[in-house]
This record gives sequence, C-alpha cells and structure tokens, in this order.
Amino acid sequence: MTILVVGSTGTIGKQVVAGLVQQGADVHALVRDPSKAKFSEKVAVVRGDLMDIEAMRAALSEVSTLFLLNAVTPDEVTQALIALNLAREAGIERVVYLSVIHSDRYTNVPHFAGKHTVERMIEQFDIPATILRPAYFMDNDASLKMPLLEYGVYPMPVGSLGLSMVDSRDIADLAVAELLRRGHGAAPLPREIIPVVGPDRLTGKAIASIWSEVLGQPVSNGGDDVRTFEETLKAFTPGWMAYDMRLMVERFQTDGMLADSEDVSRLVQRLGRPLHSYREFATRTAAIWRQA
Repeated sequence: MTILVVGSTGTIGKQVVAGLVQQGADVHALVRDPSKAKFSEKVAVVRGDLMDIEAMRAALSEVSTLFLLNAVTPDEVTQALIALNLAREAGIERVVYLSVIHSDRYTNVPHFAGKHTVERMIEQFDIPATILRPAYFMDNDASLKMPLLEYGVYPMPVGSLGLSMVDSRDIADLAVAELLRRGHGAAPLPREIIPVVGPDRLTGKAIASIWSEVLGQPVSNGGDDVRTFEETLKAFTPGWMAYDMRLMVERFQTDGMLADSEDVSRLVQRLGRPLHSYREFATRTAAIWRQA
C-alpha cells in the first residue's frame, strides 16, 4: 500500500503525512518545489502540480491510495476533477477526499459549492472514497493574535446560532485512519460521507468568553458586520476570496454550522479518544503566543 498525499504542505496535509509515517505507511508527498519540502526521510517527495497532467499521471502511477486536499483557489474544482479523473485512469480505488460540512446546503458560497461538485463526481462514478466533511477549523483563529491581545476583540462575525468548530488534529487523525482502513482493505470499500466536527456549540459571545478566561483579560465579541469583515480581509487576501469568506460567515449567521446529535459520538468511537475542545485549542495557542 502506497499513499499519495495531495496538499501535503498545508496545516492538515503535514499532519496526515506525519501520522501515516508514524503508522508505518509508504507515503508519497506531492509538492510543487521539493527543495522546500521538510518531511521525514521516510517520505518520498514527488514534484507535481494538480494542473500538470503528465506530472500527476506519473505521481498517481506509483500509488494505490489517494488523499486529495486542494486549496481554495479560483480553479479548485478543475484541480480536483482532474486529479480524480487521473486517479480513475490509474486504477486507484481507494480515495479520501477533504470536502466541507454543509457543502450541499451553502450553495451560494463558491468554495462550498465547488466541493459539492467534486462530491457529485465521486457519487456519479461510484468512486470508492471516504468524503470527510469538516466544519470550520479552530486553527483559523490562531491568526487572530493582534485583535485578541492588543484590542481585546474576537473579530470573527460567526453569529449566534453556533458552529461545531473542529481542531485540525482531529481531521488529520481521522484522515489517517480512513486512508489506512481503505488501503488495507482486500477490496475497495463502499463510499462513505463523514461529518467531522468539534464537541462544542460555539457562538461569537461564547468564543470571546473563552478567550477572556484563557488570556486573563477582557475580550469582547466584535459583532456581525460582514461588510467590515470583507473589507478587512481584502487587505490580506484577493478580493474574490474575501467575498467568498463573507458569504460563508453570512451563512454562519443565518443557518449556523452545527453537528447532528450523533456526529460527535461517532467520531469519538472512530478515533478512540475525546475530540479536542475550543478551550483546549485556545489554551495551547495562547501558550505559543506567550513563548513567542
């Protein structure tokens, strides 16, 4: 069993590679620039890009299992569909695809709708795959050091309905478990969709309260002004991405992003341990900030 990890240098991908190595798997990591790859010597680094057809053909010809994580980009759907088509061409029948929770509901949010399109291909061609649908990443909030520490504000306009935010460690551990389960199967396993969520119902006010306690200083909820949120993001990201994120948080406010009642217990059973909480994430993140 040899596993190709696409998206190997990102937050999730790096953890998936490390987890697979720890389990003794034969891992190939797809990267654009091998000179910048920092993996264990046990990892085979493969040069490639999802839009480079011949490079992808070569990379996929050497593996039996595929982990597909492609970033939010204007051509995200094209990248994913090319990868899956080439995987079918190579005879790969063991796939784990990282989608997003409510991809079938948030139909006006570009990157949600794009991932649902990819899911539709997996379904239509009956690709033996696990589709992981994670909720909003807790880890995204690690970028909020300045507003939290200097201004005492939690600025994400996540609303009052609640999000089941998830720790990247839980996503990566589940991905590793699914890759190994599929990889070790004597025959391709049936397609499965798994919501990947956290254990808490988190609102803007609840998150601000957690940060107040963890940091030992008052932190207020910044409110739900999506226009200001979009304008702030445009200073750091392209305009199309800032608008995409605005549409996402608007749906947080109107629909929420909550787990079904059985989702958490199923994940605990699969992982064999409790899920990481937001308070644990915030405590760990604050400690890193203090050390820095």
